[in-house]
Amino acid sequence: MQKGIIGKKMGMTQIFDENGKVVPVTVVEAGPCTVVQKKTVESDGYVAVQLGYGDISAKKVSKPAKGHFDKADVAPKRTLREFRLDDISAMNVGDILKADVFAVGDRIDVVGTSKGKGYAGAIKRWNQHRLRESHGTGPVARHAGSMGSCSTPSRVFKGKRLPGHLGAERVTIQNLKVVKVDAENNLIAIKGAIPGPKGSVVCISDSVKA
Repeated sequence: MQKGIIGKKMGMTQIFDENGKVVPVTVVEAGPCTVVQKKTVESDGYVAVQLGYGDISAKKVSKPAKGHFDKADVAPKRTLREFRLDDISAMNVGDILKADVFAVGDRIDVVGTSKGKGYAGAIKRWNQHRLRESHGTGPVARHAGSMGSCSTPSRVFKGKRLPGHLGAERVTIQNLKVVKVDAENNLIAIKGAIPGPKGSVVCISDSVKA
C-alpha cells in the first residue's frame, strides 16, 4: 500500500550502522498527521487523501478553512497537503498517521522548499565561469558574458541563464532510504540531505523509482 506523511525538518546528524560505518542522516519529525479529507473519482475525478499537520488556533484560520475542518470534525491544522495514492480505502477522515507508517529500508521521495539565496549572480546561480581578468573584459569578471549576436536575432532568447532570484522553490529528492524510525517520538532518520532549512515543512511519500 502506498504511504505519505507530512513532517518538519529538524536538522542533520550521523548514526552508525551494524558494521560501524557512519551514515549521514536528516532527522524529520513526521506527523502526527490527521486525515482531513478523502477525494474519490466520483466526487473529485481522482483518488487522493488530504492530510493536516501542526495544530493552530481556530482564531487564525479563515472562515472557509474553519468550515472545512468543522465538516471533517478535525481540529484546525497549520499545514494541509494532498497525496495521490492508489488505494485509500483503509483510511478514514479523522484517522491519525504517525511516523511508523514507514519502516527501516523503505525507499522514499521527499518534497520541500529549498533555502532562499536572494538575488544571485550568474556564477553562483548557474555555475558559469568567470571572464578573463585582463584588459577589455571589465569592469568586473563575474558578470554574465555575451547576450547573443546583434543583428540576428536582435534579442535575448527566453530562458537564457542570467542573474536573478535563487532558491526558495519546490524541490524533490528521489529514492532516499529510511535508516531509522522512532515511532515513540515520531522521528524518521533519512540517509542524505533533503531540501529546505531547519523547521521547514516537507512531504514524504513512497519513491516512484523504487
